[in-house]
Amino acid sequence: MADIDALKAEVRKLNAKAVQAKMDLHDLSEELPTHWERIPEVARLAHEAHEALMAARGKLAAAQAAG
Repeated sequence: MADIDALKAEVRKLNAKAVQAKMDLHDLSEELPTHWERIPEVARLAHEAHEALMAARGKLAAAQAAG
């Protein structure tokens, strides 16, 4: 059960990070064409944040199914 609680906490942390990355990408899009050169960096960070979140959600789902 402690493992599941730790995974839930990790998912919450990664979800907050992914939401912030999404908002950063959204804010950048509203500023265009200003700061256009930041598109690859901000998009990469958003992609990495959501990739980590999806992986953690998968681990959590597997742990809940197993236990």
